[in-house]
Amino acid sequence: MSVWRWTEHFDAVVSPAHRVSLGEGGTPCVRSRSIGPSLGMEKVYFKVESSNPTGSYKDRFAAVAVGRMLETGCDTCVATSSGNTGAALAAYCAIAGLRCRLAVVETAPAGKLRQMLAYGAEVTRVRGFGLDPAVTQAVFSRLVEMGRMPRQVLQISAYTHSPEGMQGVESVGMELTEVGPWDAVFCPAGAGGLTLAVARGLERMGATRTAVHCVQPEGNATIVTPLRDGERRAQTVTCTTRISGLQVPTVMDGDAVIQACRKSGGNGFAVSDIQVMEMQRRLAREEGIFAEPAGAVALAGLQQALARGEIDPAARVVCLVTGSGFKDLDSIEVMTADAPCPLVELAEWEG
Repeated sequence: MSVWRWTEHFDAVVSPAHRVSLGEGGTPCVRSRSIGPSLGMEKVYFKVESSNPTGSYKDRFAAVAVGRMLETGCDTCVATSSGNTGAALAAYCAIAGLRCRLAVVETAPAGKLRQMLAYGAEVTRVRGFGLDPAVTQAVFSRLVEMGRMPRQVLQISAYTHSPEGMQGVESVGMELTEVGPWDAVFCPAGAGGLTLAVARGLERMGATRTAVHCVQPEGNATIVTPLRDGERRAQTVTCTTRISGLQVPTVMDGDAVIQACRKSGGNGFAVSDIQVMEMQRRLAREEGIFAEPAGAVALAGLQQALARGEIDPAARVVCLVTGSGFKDLDSIEVMTADAPCPLVELAEWEG
């Protein structure tokens, strides 16, 4: 099982000899046993992207992006990441024998940094990157210059920078059609590439009646605020959210996301970090799904849609769980801070 089973639907050309894979894709789509019914919905499902090889949906991107690098004779991947893209690219560059140079956001969790380093990537954290719009834009500009050097390619998981690699992410939407139909899909968003890819993947497969909803943290509402307000263009913001992976204060794919969501009948939802952390806890405690905070954002968006009366409780809905809890162990420490774990003598243990 890999994203390459969808290659006939990709515009990116990668010959069989250059198709790298770690078995990405084909992730479970499981029905909610507790949270959905507690919200008054019996048909809520989770697409568990955290089960991908490096722990996030970004493996779909990396497989096609690195495959295209091999196809075109490039030997160095230059990229930026808040963590998951970097880990995925580092892993796929490792199996392809390519050099991987990563500039990561200042607040990248230690777990993600260690994962990138373990795969052999060259990693540099940049102060202010992912928080300050000016610094973030300057980093992107520098990376664009680096990507123009001979045999180097810039890989950023956004259509504005890496449209070929993003076709791998469209396989999320394609897979959803195999277990559909769906009334709605809720997607977490930083720069919005995943939301756009899901919309395009669904459309490629003819699933045009599924509303694609974009969900962002309140502290990085570059897309969802203008989407909800009827605007056509995304907005640059000063990022204040602590949700790793969604700290992208620049526009990136935002304008196209707004258009795609509106076309599908979807809307935008801004959720608080507190709401996200609560849904992360509930996913673990009630559904057995170990997610990083970003992986709980879509579910928080569904909860808000219900509270607003903007989703039919009878609807068949899927929420994307995008990354594993192992990616952000600091958030797990917060979640379990009050959980007892005593060390006792054998004689004292009440087994």
